[in-house]
This record gives sequence, structure tokens and C-alpha cells, in this order.
Amino acid sequence: MTAQACCDENKKLLTRRGVLGRGLAAGAAGALTGLVGEGLSTRLAFAADAYAGDTLVVLSLRGGFDGLSAIAPIGDPDYYKARPTIALPKSSAIGGNTMFGLHPALAPLLPMWKNGNLAAVHAVGQPNPTRSHFAAMEEMERAAAGTSVRSGWLDRMLGQTGATGPLAGVSLGNSMPSRLMSGPSTDISMATVDGLTLAGDSAKRPIAESLRKMYASAPGLLAAPALAADAALKATTSLRATAYTPANGAAYPATPLGAALRDVARMIKAKVGLATAAVDCGDWDMHEGLGTAVKGQRMYDNLLETANALAAFAADLGPAGMANVTLVTVSEFGRRVTENASRGVDHGHGNAMLLMGGGIKGGTVYGTWPTLAPGALVAGDLAATTDYRAVIGEILQKRCGFGSLTDVFPGVTPAAFGLAAAR
Repeated sequence: MTAQACCDENKKLLTRRGVLGRGLAAGAAGALTGLVGEGLSTRLAFAADAYAGDTLVVLSLRGGFDGLSAIAPIGDPDYYKARPTIALPKSSAIGGNTMFGLHPALAPLLPMWKNGNLAAVHAVGQPNPTRSHFAAMEEMERAAAGTSVRSGWLDRMLGQTGATGPLAGVSLGNSMPSRLMSGPSTDISMATVDGLTLAGDSAKRPIAESLRKMYASAPGLLAAPALAADAALKATTSLRATAYTPANGAAYPATPLGAALRDVARMIKAKVGLATAAVDCGDWDMHEGLGTAVKGQRMYDNLLETANALAAFAADLGPAGMANVTLVTVSEFGRRVTENASRGVDHGHGNAMLLMGGGIKGGTVYGTWPTLAPGALVAGDLAATTDYRAVIGEILQKRCGFGSLTDVFPGVTPAAFGLAAAR
């Protein structure tokens, strides 16, 4: 796919996602769409949370993350044949082992790697791969290939936790992953915690109170969005009342990802009942100018910003907080093995995931490596030997207290890598 074609598709994708988000909000909340923004789905009951597992943070690396740059197969000779100008030199790799090396821009995460709280899984992918951003993201977030299930897998996961509080499931940031949270479970999308306010509400204009009275005796389906929005506003009132100061000297970068992870940490520490959070991080679609492994190059700078945000998140929560948090990264697809004429890489298949948390058995790369030998590639791409859902499935069982995965990932057997300790 050419860079121009990809840009055109991204425009369609963003437009379609916006339309879907607005349509969902309008369909659920009617005239109340401005109350909570896009992506609201609700239940009527807000019972006490029964969930005692890890807070699962899902970081979506939008655009097609190049796992072959981030977790480079430095021990595979075909890697250097395929990428003569942009491959990570062995001498520049940090962490890892004889087969894999971490990109030097991930240096802020190296302490976690050495302490065993950061791991990677390589050669992951999804069934029925496609090189279309939109189609791949839809399938990644639905995560129910071969079925008629239409909800998002995070919504299904949330429904199985017993967590029904107004902030049990939250999407944070300006790019809302509506498909992940699409479904009947209680969740809310917000740009920021401080930005979750009802426009115009004041002592002189008690709009919120008027809405409560208006919907107090309304039928359940009509009242649910208003009740959910009102509950979320109440739940974040105390958070907004006091300026937040990260702990342990944590310094979040002034980026959308830094701001979103800061708010996730803020909610976790406030014990608002957060079971899962979805955060987006874009600009990984590097058809050209991916660059070499030095500062000022596109991949280097993107990885560094991401690593700084993740390191700040871990520092802010501290070891005690991270003991009950697991963060996983996902991306709609990886990049092709061979670099193109623009010193970039086009849409591919197999990829790498990062896993971070107190329960992760880190400091290593999990998975079955298929090699990059020409005969081992799938249409020029890294073969996916592990379903990304199986990786998350092991986390759900080990860290989130799940038994069967049928209701979350139908037909998927969890991985048995031993990448996480059981709670």
C-alpha cells in the first residue's frame, strides 16, 4: 500500500470512527450527548464492585506498530538482509538476549525490564489478517473472529468482572476506542478527568440537578444514559476538586499519552473502582522515514516518548500500586519485514506486544520465533505464531481471576507461556 493510499484510508477511518462514536452517543443518550461525549454505554445498576483482580490497562498503538524495530531480532541474520539501512545494530541494542534486543529509545523502561516487571511477546497476530487499518482495528477490538459477536472485548471482559461502578471502565484521551468498549457494560469515554464536566452547570444554572429530576421517573432505557453520566460526574468530583501531583518524582511527558496515563494513575490511586482503562497512542504508520536508532529519527523519538510516559506511570504508582496493575500493548498489525525505498516499512502482519506490571514475569521475550528466512515469511510478513488474544487470555486468568475465556474470547485457548504470576 502506498503512503498516499494509507493516508486516504486513515482519513476515512478517522471520519468513520467519529461518525460511529457520535452515532453511539446519540443513540444511547439522545439530547444528552454533550453530557459525556462520545462512546457511552450503560447499565442501570451501580452496585458495589465485586472485582478484586488487576486493573487492566490496554494501550493501543495505532497505525501498525513495528515490533521488529522495538524488539529487534538481532540474532536472526535475515533481519539485517531485509533491512540494510534501518535495522537495529546489535551494538545499539539494550536488554534482551542473544536473539532479541530492545531499541535504545526504550531505555527509560530498562530498569523495569531488569527488575522483571516488563516483558515482550513476539510473533503475535490476529486471525484472518488484513492490511487495512480500519478492518484490522475493528477485528482487533471485536476479538471474536468467526462469530457473530459484535461487542468489544473489553466490554465483555468488564461484564465478567462484576465491576459495575460508573468508572469501572474508562477510555481516556482524544481518540476514543469505541469498538473496545462497545456493548452493554458500564463504561465512559473522556478526554481528561478534569475535562469531564457538564457545560453550563452552576449554582445559578443547576443543569445537572434539573436533568436528574427530568429522568427520575423515566423508563429505564431512557434514564440509563443520564444516570450513568450523572454517576460518572459525581464519581470524579473529588478528583477534580484537588490538583493532582504525581508521586515519587514521576515526570509525565507533555504528550496526549502522558496526560492519559497520568489520569489512569490518578483514578487507580483514588480507588474509584477502575477495572480497565483503554488508552490510544498513534503515529506508528511509518511508510517512510522510520529512521535509524538515534535521537531525532522518527521511530526513536516515538518510542522514547512512549517509554517516558510508561516509566512515569510506573513511578507514579510505585511498586505497591503496580502490584495490582497490568498494562498490555496491542496494534492492529505489524510491518513488513523488508524495508521499502523510502526507508520505511509497509503494512505487515506479525508483531510484538509489551506487558508491564507487578505480576509480570519479565526480563525476557516470550513466543515462538518463526525466523525471518524467506521461506518462513507469510506473503513477505513475519508469521504470527501466537494469537494476541491468547496472550491477553493468560493475563485474564492469572491476574484478573478469570476461569473460562469463552465469554471474552470465544474459541481461544489462553497462552501457557508462564508470563505472569497468579494472584
